Amino acid sequence: MRDLVEFLTRTLVEDADAVSVEEVDEDGDILLEVSVASEDLGRVIGRGGRVANALRTIAKAAGTRDDTRVMVEILE
Repeated sequence: MRDLVEFLTRTLVEDADAVSVEEVDEDGDILLEVSVASEDLGRVIGRGGRVANALRTIAKAAGTRDDTRVMVEILE
């Protein structure tokens, strides 16, 4: 899951080296904390949060394969 979200985020931003995705286990659920460079934050969130919601949807869909709840949080 982490690799998928990291790959998708790196393709969206200009400074791909600044992308980091941390995986945190919370009571059987997976929380993916995405951090990017401050100038790329708008690209990852998107207009009205559409890109961020798309990332969350893809991660949740990938998590259903393993019966795992996946949450994506974008850090500032």
